[in-house]
Amino acid sequence: MTHPPSGGSQTSRAPDPKPVPAAAPAPAPAPASAGAPVPTAVPARPRAAWAVQAERLRAAATTEPGRLRIIGAVLALLVVAFGAVTTLEISQRAAAADDVVGRSQPLSADAADVYRYLADADTTAASGFLAGAQEPRDVQARYREDIEGAARLLVEAAAGTDADSAAGHEIATLNELLPVYTGLIERARANNRQGLPLGGAYLRYANQKMAGEMLPAAERLYAVETGRLEADSADARRWPFLSIGAGIVVLGALVWMQRRTYRRTNRVLNHGLLAATAAASMVVLWLAVGHTVARTELRSAMEHGQASLDVLNDARISSLKARANENLTLVARGAVLTADGSADQYETDYAAGMTTLKDRLEKAGRLADDANGRNPVAEAVEGASQWQARHREARATDDRGDYDGALSRVIGAEESTGQSFEQVDTALQAALAHEQVEFTSAARDGRGALRGLPNGAAVLAVLGAAAVIVGVNRRLSEYR
Repeated sequence: MTHPPSGGSQTSRAPDPKPVPAAAPAPAPAPASAGAPVPTAVPARPRAAWAVQAERLRAAATTEPGRLRIIGAVLALLVVAFGAVTTLEISQRAAAADDVVGRSQPLSADAADVYRYLADADTTAASGFLAGAQEPRDVQARYREDIEGAARLLVEAAAGTDADSAAGHEIATLNELLPVYTGLIERARANNRQGLPLGGAYLRYANQKMAGEMLPAAERLYAVETGRLEADSADARRWPFLSIGAGIVVLGALVWMQRRTYRRTNRVLNHGLLAATAAASMVVLWLAVGHTVARTELRSAMEHGQASLDVLNDARISSLKARANENLTLVARGAVLTADGSADQYETDYAAGMTTLKDRLEKAGRLADDANGRNPVAEAVEGASQWQARHREARATDDRGDYDGALSRVIGAEESTGQSFEQVDTALQAALAHEQVEFTSAARDGRGALRGLPNGAAVLAVLGAAAVIVGVNRRLSEYR
């Protein structure tokens, strides 16, 4: 390629571009000072589930549909809670009423029968002893029935009673003493058949065992069982305050909800809420009426039936004790005196027993509330008066030295104190049977008034809660 000569014309060309300065390098980070924390990114903590739910509820409560859902859920829960409380409380009352009819009162009656069997056995043994070496067969049979009856009831009571309880201890005591007593009676009979005076000593010792240890144990057993009966009756009659209070709260809440609905919609009725109110009202009404009837009947059973039974049992036992002491007066023939030595011990005990008998008969007459209850008591009063008159004649005959004549007036077949005693005992037995029927009838009526209420309250509560949900959903459908 030929270059142009110097100094000649040159072809023009563009000037070279202006150079671009290079970018300044980024300053190096300053070294971290020793010990200074290095900031790190902190991840967000997850929110608690309850906080999320609470926020949702707050958000829902700002709208009318949300408020309706919350109120409906609360109302439904209140109705269900009302039904649950009522079911629980009334189930407890019904169970106590069942115990009154099926457990505690029968046990109380059995304890009274144990006392009566033992006292009658003691009385019959003394009567048979007075009859001489040839004890009458009917007297032997009655004594045997008394002992067998007491033993049977004690075995049944022991099977259904805790051995460590107060009743269990008394039952164990009686079971231990009963064969001891019967052994003493058999020794008394054996000696009496041989005409030996030792028979009277054995009979008196048996009577001391009965009066001093066995009858007090039987009386304590009766007191324990009667106390259990009173406790069960009191439990059954206790007012169900929680149920009544819950019912009032539920009815108030349902009325408030219906009023709120009316004020916001001008609709008088909401069928679901109205049905729920009706269901709750039925439970409250059933609860109030049923429990009132149960209380009334159970109280009547205790104040009339059981109170009369207590007094009549005391009267019958007093008559049995008096009869045994009357017989032993002739058996001992003045050998047993009071502590001060001024009087015959058995005659003194007889007089005390007859005083108690008359007092109990007067009280039983006041407690009797119909002719079927009053007539046997009146017959017993008449028999007791006749008994005392004949007893005075027998004692006067014995004091004159006519032992055989006195014996005839006590255990004879005609116009004897034994006949008067039988009249009193038969009348008291009839009065006890009548009052037992009265008690059982009233107690069963009381128990029947509670029957069905626990299950009915549960069913109505579920239906009421469902009705609340239906009523609220009907209202919610208006917002869709």
